[in-house]
Amino acid sequence: MHLRTRAARPTTWTVAVASALAAGLLVAASGTGSAASPGHVTGSRALASEPGSPKTVSSGWSIPWGLSWLPDGSALLTERDAFKVYTLTRDGTKRQVGEVPNVVTTGGEGGLLSIAVSPSWGTDHYVYVMHTAAEGNRIARMTFDGSTLSDYKVLVDGIKKNTYHNGGRIKFGPDGYLYATTGDARTPDLAQDKTSLNGKILRMTPEGKPAPGNPFQSLVYSYGHRNPQGITWDAQGRLWEGELGDSKYDELNLIEPGKNYGWPQCEGSCSTSGMTNPKRQWPVAEASPSAVAYADGAIYMAALRGERLWRIPVDGTNTGTPKAYYTHDYGRLRTVESVPGTKSLWLTTTNADNSGEGEPGSDKVFQIDLR
Repeated sequence: MHLRTRAARPTTWTVAVASALAAGLLVAASGTGSAASPGHVTGSRALASEPGSPKTVSSGWSIPWGLSWLPDGSALLTERDAFKVYTLTRDGTKRQVGEVPNVVTTGGEGGLLSIAVSPSWGTDHYVYVMHTAAEGNRIARMTFDGSTLSDYKVLVDGIKKNTYHNGGRIKFGPDGYLYATTGDARTPDLAQDKTSLNGKILRMTPEGKPAPGNPFQSLVYSYGHRNPQGITWDAQGRLWEGELGDSKYDELNLIEPGKNYGWPQCEGSCSTSGMTNPKRQWPVAEASPSAVAYADGAIYMAALRGERLWRIPVDGTNTGTPKAYYTHDYGRLRTVESVPGTKSLWLTTTNADNSGEGEPGSDKVFQIDLR
């Protein structure tokens, strides 16, 4: 098998909108996306803005993997192999605030992965992490009082791990529930097993329980995923996912509850009954997507092996023609997030990982203004 490595603050919606999201009503009209012939985006939205030249916010990082915004405008970032969590202000001030316990590496893609700040952080001071542990991958909750991490509590375990294909992205959706991506742990059949937590997108309450409206009365929200590492929501609350394929195609998917996204029967678009096709697909040398973010009418997708940032215009359930930026300029691009209250993105590299060519401390955090 071909081995490849591979949040912005959520808004609070009304109960009616949250219920519609849970039931999948906001994406029910999307049908089956075709990567070969997607819906065409026209009008000013597709041309609303483009990314400018990256500006360095902070350097000296080693595999910065997860990023989530705090209410004061600073961010929490994780370092995958060091198990450390930092705050980073917009002027570049970096400070270590703790280390997550019980984390192990896998010699590949495991370790301290994503982090998500509670939508109610001002009152509960919770932050959530997804990481690899001795027995598998976990989702845990900690308390961050503004200066120090403490009070580690496991919410979800039993997610199988492997050297590769651990997924690992967590984010709170606009419905207030926590979403997580899990890889197939190099056991492809797990992706089609709805009783397994692997090869899935999970959706849960802040206590780690199945969220109301989940399609299988479990944590599972969608299935048939190989190694998803990116999720984001567009302006209408639709959920988009970036997924690493095997040897043929990487994918951008529009996620609907209960849908089957094909792996391992399908890699990229296929005609197999019951499978939901991607909205876009790329040859693996051009992508290996880790994170995706929505900003100003487009999905931005950070590419690892492809070493570029993809911009994909979206209009409703349709996607426009992708365009690549910074190809091979900055190496492996891991995480991209929109900056709250601005028309800009933060983008991290992970050139110091086991598939990169950088030394420890060679990674950076960039800001990209949309113009």
